[in-house]
Formats: sequence, structure tokens, C-alpha cells
Amino acid sequence: MADLKKMKGVSEADRKMLEEAEELLGAEPESMGVAKNLFWGRFRQDLMLPYPQQPADEKAECDALVAKVEDYLKNEHPSIQIDQEQEIPRWVIDKLFGLGVLGMTIPKEYGGLGMGITSYNRILETIGKYCGSTAVLVSAHQSIGCKAVMLFGTDEQKTRWLPKLAREWLSAFCLSEPNVGCDAGGQETRCEVSEDGEYYILNGEKKWATSGAISGLFTVMSKQNIDGKDKVTALVCHPDMPGIDIYQKNRSKCGIRGTWQARIRFKDVKVPKENLLHKEGRGLNVALTCLNYGRCTLSAGMLGGAKRAMDQAIRWGQTRYQFNAPLADKDLVKQHIAMMSALTYAMDSMLYMTTGMLDRHDEDIMVETAMCKVFCSEMGWRTVNSAVQIMGGESYMTENEVERIFRDSRINIIVEGSNDLMWSFIFGYGGKQLGEAMLGIKLKVDWDKDEGFGQNLSRIIPNLMQPRTLRAAVPLGAQVFLGIRPKAPSITKVHASLKPQSDRLAKLIREHSHQFKITSKRYDAELVSRQVPQSRLALNAIYLHAFGCTLSRLDKDIRDGKTGPEMERNKAAAMHFFDLAEQWIHANWRELYENADDTLFAAADAAMAYNSTLPADLFVIPERTPTDQRGERRRPNQDAIKQFPGDNAAQKIGLDAHAGAAT
Repeated sequence: MADLKKMKGVSEADRKMLEEAEELLGAEPESMGVAKNLFWGRFRQDLMLPYPQQPADEKAECDALVAKVEDYLKNEHPSIQIDQEQEIPRWVIDKLFGLGVLGMTIPKEYGGLGMGITSYNRILETIGKYCGSTAVLVSAHQSIGCKAVMLFGTDEQKTRWLPKLAREWLSAFCLSEPNVGCDAGGQETRCEVSEDGEYYILNGEKKWATSGAISGLFTVMSKQNIDGKDKVTALVCHPDMPGIDIYQKNRSKCGIRGTWQARIRFKDVKVPKENLLHKEGRGLNVALTCLNYGRCTLSAGMLGGAKRAMDQAIRWGQTRYQFNAPLADKDLVKQHIAMMSALTYAMDSMLYMTTGMLDRHDEDIMVETAMCKVFCSEMGWRTVNSAVQIMGGESYMTENEVERIFRDSRINIIVEGSNDLMWSFIFGYGGKQLGEAMLGIKLKVDWDKDEGFGQNLSRIIPNLMQPRTLRAAVPLGAQVFLGIRPKAPSITKVHASLKPQSDRLAKLIREHSHQFKITSKRYDAELVSRQVPQSRLALNAIYLHAFGCTLSRLDKDIRDGKTGPEMERNKAAAMHFFDLAEQWIHANWRELYENADDTLFAAADAAMAYNSTLPADLFVIPERTPTDQRGERRRPNQDAIKQFPGDNAAQKIGLDAHAGAAT
């Protein structure tokens, strides 16, 4: 494989970015998963068909728990109070511990339920139907908080912490900082080994730590100098450690108002060496692995909210009469209803395909979990937005849950990796190996205008004499220069009635690979930093994966012999989604050639130039901006906004003194 960093024309800034990304992500798995194969024009039906299923005994146990949780949510859970008062009461947290929800995935020997990822996400989907804030609290605790201990803790650490995390303590994941959001490798919090070698001395600040002010355990990411190079180390801390100051419990928010995101300072905190999680310098491996799980549970909560909003909007459309007819009789309302049905079925299909992959421990999963997060957050938001449109002004009223779902949903497009960033990640990491293979062939047999005639011949002719190079170069050349596509992948394992849909998918996958190759050739090194064409190819990869997941799910439903109104709805929804996805894919291919990109940059530059002429005191500006405007920025008036004071006293939040935990 060739090295993209050494490609001619790559700027120094882009080269550094690629180096940091490679270090951040680590070595790629030897076997490419479903998503990466899409870029090669291949379909891993061995991983996609049949659709994953829960073991029968666990499914029965999960069914019973879903029923218990839903009964509690319908009859006891104070969803409106949580939203209005901006706090999840402690009795709710204790109830969730009592039901086993907050220890679902923790092994039974440590006091948890020992359930799999699919079961856990089914519970998150159920909670998401009733309360987005509670779904986020549960997800932050199990998906990224205690999950780090479960996956990377030693036996001694698991014995020490997991029983508490299963029954009493919430946990928080401390990654983001005032200067660190999506740039997970840019940590400014630092740790160093004490002179006596017994402790890590931790200094820095964390922001947006969900449940940080009410947690008994923090997983903290910090930079450590190892052999002259800064790397990220993960440390476990407790709130009663001297030097930890939770100086802000929360800030008032648009949505998920019941969740608390803390700001925490660490000042010369002595963290015992036995609180090191995983290995020194491997903290980002901890963080990125946990994010695979968090991206699914975010999707599950979003799916629950979207289904709830859809069902409410459909019933409203059927019972709200205007001009002597129900709204649902109107074509444009039916368009909304059809899209909501299609998107929720596709979201459901992709989510539980992804959790099935996690449950069976697929090796190459990072692009798939990113796709799941992007797709479910975006399509969930579209679904809720359509529900609001159907219900009109009534949907905007606070007592109607759609208004709360609307506010709670918007954050999902931002957190766990902003969707805009995820598009570039899906393009770059998903297509990296194909891009490197293409570059390798180019370096061997392509004419280099910067080399002399003899140099080119002495390089190209020997390479073309190698059968392996020739076998790779000829079809690639035929494709990018002559437009000759290879054979479409074969999808043979679907039900016979779905062959037309599987054939459509196969042709779309072939064309996706072709367009990736053509776009790579056209932009060359410039494509590394051209996010707009990247996004078009990334979105198409997401839509293709969603098509495949939906096809597999429908195949399972048909083979299971499902009948009745729900099955008819799901089948019609799937067929509509296939049409929608194909339309979106073709539109993105068209925009690779017919677009407004040139005027885009001119318009953006002109808008920024004008904005720069306006006084800084009109605007909110990042608190740690490297520009000279920090001192001039506007200070928003918070007099009418509920404030949440700091509190670093562990005993005030229902925790014990962590006897033995920090010594």
C-alpha cells in the first residue's frame, strides 16, 4: 500500500493532519468490514445476511425488562418535570438502578444484568420514546462511562468499581475541554508521574462531562509525555480526591434539559498508579472504542423519540379536520407520513444491524458505528421535524411531548462527533485503503510530468512487467480513463421476492466505487482537504449501507412469516426508503459534476470579510479563542437563566466516601 501522506501535492498542513489521524486511529484491522468494502464496490453479504438476531433466552429476558421499563415510564416517570426543572431527581436514578437499567451490560458477577449491546439499545430506544434527558443519562453512564472500565480495566479494577457502577454510582467520561471538542487528540489536561512513582499528578480542565456533578467515578483523558512524545493516558478519578473542583454543575440548555454537564478543574490531583486504565499513552484507544457504543445508544434514543413523534403525528393527521377533511387526506401530508415511516424503519434496521455486529465482536466496526450515528441522528431529526409540521401550532405547545422531542433531538447531530466531521471521517477512513491502493498503482505506472522521459520509462516498463501490478493497473485504467465499470457485486442470500431490490443495490454499490475512483483522480491531492465532494461520497456510502441494512431486515421479516398491518407498513416503508435512498444517491453523484461549489467559496469568503468589520462586542466568542477578540466579546446576560453552582462534596450527591477507592 502507498502512503497518502507522501502523495505529491499534499500540503504540509494536510500531511500533518493525516499523520495525527493515523496515530489517533491506530493500525487498521486486517479484514475490512462492510463499509470499507462499499468503496471497493463489494458487498459483504456474509456480514449482512441473515440479519442479526438476539439469542432466544436473552431476547425473552430483554422483552420482560422492556415491559417493566415502559410501564414505569408511562406511569411514574416525571418527564415534564425533568424538562421544566432541569434536573433528574435522585429517586429516578435509584429507580433505574433498581430496575437494573444502569447496570444492564455489566457482567452478572459484578452485580449487573450481563446483557448484550442489542438488549441495551432496546432499553435506550424505549426510554427515548418518553424522555430524551433520561436516555442521555443512561447512555453516558454505560456506553462511555463504566464501559471503559468493563473493556479496559484489570480484574482488580473491575472488582473494585463495577459493583458500585452497577448499583449506586453514576460515571462520567471526561474528554471534552474548553479548547477540545471534535479534536480528541488535542487534550490540554496533563498528567505526569510523581517523583516517588506512586501517583500521576493531574492538572487541567474538562467541559461537558455529562453527570459529572452527580457521578462517583470519572474516566479522565490527559496528555502524558512518554519518551519525549505527548500521548493520551486514561485515568480513573473520584470526586472526593483533593484538587478536584466541580466548579459548575450544569448550564441551562435548549434540549435534554434534565441532563447535567459539569465543568471540572484538576489541580495537582494525586491519582494512584493503580487507577491507570489500559496502558500509558493508550487513552485515545479507550475513548474511541467507547464511542463505538455511545454512537449506537445515541441512535437508539433518537429512534425512540422519532417513532413516538411519528405515531403522534399520524394520529393527529387522521383526526385533525380542516376544510371538512382530515389532514391525512392531503398528498403533502401523506408525503410526510410516508417519509417518516420509511426513515424510522431504515433507522431501526441500521441500528440493530450495528448492535448485532458489536455483539458478535466484528473486527472492523468504526466506520459502521459512525454511519449509524450520522444516519439515525439526521433521519431522526427529519422525522421529528415532519411530525411538528403535520401537527402545526399545537406541536409547539409545551404540554405536547413532540415539542420536547423536537428540542431534545437537535443535539444528536452535534454530539458524539459532529455529523459534518463524521462525513469526512467516513470518506477518509472508509476509502483510505482503496485510495492507498490507487496511489500505489499510480506511483508505479502513471506518467509523472516532473520526471524526465527516461526516468518515466525506466519506472513504468519494469512495473508493467510484473503480473500483479498489471492485473491491478489494467482494470483501474480502463475504469478511470475509459469508464468501463467492473462487474457489480453478487447478492444472492436474500428472499427471492427481494431480488429486484438486491440487484438495484448491487448496481448502486458498483457505481459508488466508480465515482470514488473518478473523483479521486479528478481532484488528486486536493481531495484530502475538499470536504464538500468528500461529503457527497460519504453520504452515498451511508445511504448504501442503510439500503443494505433495510434490505437485510426486510428479508428477515419475510422469512419469519410476519403478516398483518405492521408487516404491511414495514414492507411499504422499506420499499419507499429504497426509492428515497436511490434518489439521494443519484443527486449526490450529479452534484459531483453540476454544483455551486465555486460560488460557495466566494460567497462564504465575502460573508466572513463583512462580518470581520462588525464590532466584536456584538458576538459570543469562544472563551479560549487564539484571536485577539477574547477580551472584547459580548457577555450574555444570564440574570433570567437558572444557574447551577459548583459542588465538589461527594457526600452531598448520595455517594459514600469512596473508602479504599482512591487509596
